Amino acid sequence: MKTVFACLTASLLMSAPVLAQTDVDFTATAEAINTTMRTYHYNPEELELPAYQAIEAGLRELGETADTSEEFRTGFNALWEDGPFSHVSLNIAQAPVAEMAAHFDSMRIGGGGAVLSWQGDTAILDVNTMMGLDTIEEIEAAYSSIAERGADKLIIDLRGNSGGAFAVKPLVEHVINQPFDAGAFISQPWNAAYDRAPIQADLETVEPWTGWSVIDFWASAQSEMITRVRFQPETEDHFDGPVYVLIDSQTFSAAEMAADALDASGRVTIIGEATQGHMLSQTIFDIPGGFHLALPIADYYSMANGRIEGHGVTPDIAINSADALDYALEQ
Repeated sequence: MKTVFACLTASLLMSAPVLAQTDVDFTATAEAINTTMRTYHYNPEELELPAYQAIEAGLRELGETADTSEEFRTGFNALWEDGPFSHVSLNIAQAPVAEMAAHFDSMRIGGGGAVLSWQGDTAILDVNTMMGLDTIEEIEAAYSSIAERGADKLIIDLRGNSGGAFAVKPLVEHVINQPFDAGAFISQPWNAAYDRAPIQADLETVEPWTGWSVIDFWASAQSEMITRVRFQPETEDHFDGPVYVLIDSQTFSAAEMAADALDASGRVTIIGEATQGHMLSQTIFDIPGGFHLALPIADYYSMANGRIEGHGVTPDIAINSADALDYALEQ
């Protein structure tokens, strides 16, 4: 199951030393996972539903039968293949979360996160991930090239984009014409106080979140009722022509947030298939036995389209996603 920061985490782990664990008590590990989930999940009421309780029971059974860390990890992730909500995964820890966190905002994926190409005067920006400082730089450079060359139209290809972090910010802000509140992440404090989705009036009670940092976001999402997401137009290298956004069933998470925000701006036409509907925000916790548990700490509500988790983003023009680029080029 793809997750908001799963790819980011995996990339950091590749270069970190492995934390070797021996003689793991997997029964205790299973109970630690269940406790952590109930402590930090954005809406503990969802954990009382039969679908989650079945997984919780399955995890206890796994704790009693697993012989190795890899068997436990694989078994846990298999339990969550069709879980009741997204953004849950277990990995073998390569370094403590606190040590990894220092690198989240400066991490680079090695290039290729955003690739600009041309067909005549049409700019095609293929955004493969929302992760990585270098992806942000590639998006900024792409908009600079688009402005310099004077594109007639722009196609943003989000098909197969499994999300990541905050490359969504420049991607959206270079094409919108006015500031707008795209939506809100709501957390456990909100769900403890309200039994409803937030509305615009709720957002207006808090200042827009402007940190655009993974670490800052995690802190806000866990402590504040609402983390208000506002996009501001980028005046430099702004593109004001027609914009087409391509999506498919493999458009996940932060890429869904980007598609929704672009749609809500009124500036684009969305083409293809409905997105995956995996739009929660996760963070990572150290678990005894040498594991990292990723779990969702915030739920996202679009001001234009409501909750995205379980629903996805619906295209304006629904066609086979394989034909979406050709369709956009013909417009």
